[in-house]
Amino acid sequence: MSDARVELTFRLRRTRNLLQRGLTSLRVRGLRHTLRRTLQELRAGTAPTPTLPPPGEQPAAATLPQLPECNAPQASIVIPVYNQLGHTLDCLRSLAACGDRTPFEVIVVDDGSSDDTATTLPQIPGLRFHRNPRNLGFIGACNAGAALARGEYLVFLNNDTQVRPGWLDALLDTFAQHERVGLVGSKLVYPDGRLQEAGGIVFADGSGWNYGRFDDPDDPRYSFVREADYCSGAAIAIPRALFDELGGFDGHYAPAYYEDTDLAMQVRARGLRVLYQPKSVVAHCEGVTAGTDTRQGVKAYQVANQRKFLARWQTTLSAGHAAPGTPAELAARHRAQRRVLIVDACTPTPDRDSGSLRMLNLMRLLLDEGCAVTFFADNRAHDGAYTQALQQLGVEVWYRPFLGNIARWFAERGSRFDLVIASRHYVARTYLPLVRQFAPQARFVFDTVDLHYLRERREAELARSPVMARNAEATREKELRLIRESDLTLVVSPMEREILAREAPGARVDVLSNVHAIPGRRRPFAERRDLVFVGGYRHPPNVDAARWFVKQVLPLLRAHLPDVRVHLIGADAPESVRILGDHPGVVFHGYVRDLDPYMDGCRIAIAPLRYGAGVKGKVNLSMAHGQPVVATSCAVEGMHLRPGEDVLVADSPEAFADAIVRLYGDPALWQRLSDNGIENVRRHFSFDAARDALRRIMGSLAPVRGENPATDRVGG
Repeated sequence: MSDARVELTFRLRRTRNLLQRGLTSLRVRGLRHTLRRTLQELRAGTAPTPTLPPPGEQPAAATLPQLPECNAPQASIVIPVYNQLGHTLDCLRSLAACGDRTPFEVIVVDDGSSDDTATTLPQIPGLRFHRNPRNLGFIGACNAGAALARGEYLVFLNNDTQVRPGWLDALLDTFAQHERVGLVGSKLVYPDGRLQEAGGIVFADGSGWNYGRFDDPDDPRYSFVREADYCSGAAIAIPRALFDELGGFDGHYAPAYYEDTDLAMQVRARGLRVLYQPKSVVAHCEGVTAGTDTRQGVKAYQVANQRKFLARWQTTLSAGHAAPGTPAELAARHRAQRRVLIVDACTPTPDRDSGSLRMLNLMRLLLDEGCAVTFFADNRAHDGAYTQALQQLGVEVWYRPFLGNIARWFAERGSRFDLVIASRHYVARTYLPLVRQFAPQARFVFDTVDLHYLRERREAELARSPVMARNAEATREKELRLIRESDLTLVVSPMEREILAREAPGARVDVLSNVHAIPGRRRPFAERRDLVFVGGYRHPPNVDAARWFVKQVLPLLRAHLPDVRVHLIGADAPESVRILGDHPGVVFHGYVRDLDPYMDGCRIAIAPLRYGAGVKGKVNLSMAHGQPVVATSCAVEGMHLRPGEDVLVADSPEAFADAIVRLYGDPALWQRLSDNGIENVRRHFSFDAARDALRRIMGSLAPVRGENPATDRVGG
């Protein structure tokens, strides 16, 4: 099939799917909610435009900055200087105005300046000034400043830089947010706003490249945390203890150049990682002191030191680094075991629905397994903090305006992926032709989230609606056809795998269920009260469950427990759920950012679902906190739970109320369910369990590296 025909098919399918989803939303959620949701998606499309002032907008040169006095700094910012007093003052002014929460000290090392540096800088309040007795060069000056430092972290900063607010917090937060980190570098931009460096690339011949040079700094390729070969010493952070252990910058490269690259290699040789942090933005007037001509002056050492660097690291470079001439986008992620593309309907919102939490944790696991993960949502929206959270995790996220024509994007990049995971049937069936055309080497994995046709069929049966039954059958045909056409289908429970073994014989199906951290039980029975129901209300089964419980179960329950309350928590609630808060004993909260007080403070969680499919994240969530659950049969299917031992199960209003009354007053039963629920999550829904499942699944897919010459070896 021609590229043009594939693109046309994609556009037609996508348009048809959007129309069908809109009609379904109208039927289920009503006109008001559908319009609100549509407007939200239309408004969310592009990356935020930076509003920070450009470098150079500083007070008059006669005004000296005032740095904060800090007796217990967390970071020691070391700035080596040689003349260029004006640039140094601009740098210090930006530090004084940055507003970062991290306590820091600033150490300026004057390496024998002949201008007014030595007389002006000591006048600045809060500055620690040191003048070398003789010119030591860049490396010697940095090491001299490090020897004076008191902070836990050393931050080396060129004097021809100006920092942006939040730069230091972002650098140091990276050490806490990621594992095995030894060095972190900033995003460097030119004063005119163009990108200077998004982490450095070192090729197998020892040559280097500033990744992203002269590009748009907001491009998705440069906006996520990424492991880099090195980061320019113009703005880097490293634990002081590690720097001392490594002996500082190596005088082998004196007076300058390749000392930062060598430091990164030394850090990696210790089993630690070098990360690029795009949230730390620093403007750099490149070459102010040393110039840019490698034929003369200090800059000439760059050529000589490349030879020294190659001689020291040749074995490491030839074994793993990209060959010269490799496209920078591939060379920047040459460590990836696999390159994985994930497409979902929307950006994951893990604090709003369990499907998003599962997807986010799947990305975490893939990253932990050494995969390079790329993501985009079908709506192509930049979803604010949710998109930024993925980028900080280490996921490359694409969105408008950088992701315009999707078919063209696949044509340009499809050959780079080893694996494509498309979530939800209405998304996956739209993108399958693009993958087959433009990424034929990639394995296509359909992630069901749950079997939609099964959920729709059950809803039709509950509503006794022939129209809904016909719609469910149409969904079934589409979903089963997609399952047969995919290389692998993921379901969330063994029960759904058994269903597909009957309905799609011969299709490859595996189980990758929900993934949860396990905080454990933090408060005992006696310190808890009330009930809690958690569910995102974009999901119609949760709307039905809340209404059924309040109208049919709660009156029976309060006849025995008149003071008990049920807390309804969840985002995007329609009016039919919000008005439930008017009923006696009901507290409607809507969206709640932090669920821990309710997981730790409520005695019982309820899951009164009358229809649905898949594994219920609300049940996993409560059990992971040691909170016992009373649920319907539908809510616990496929979860390896034993009624009476791990959970209480009831389906009629009377039985559901009786189960709550029994559990609410029985500390021994409560304790048993709490203990067993935690163990159930640990065994079946923990990160360890999911990691084992993912490794099995990845191993079952053919070793694409050996099959795909385009991605088998970077470069060469």
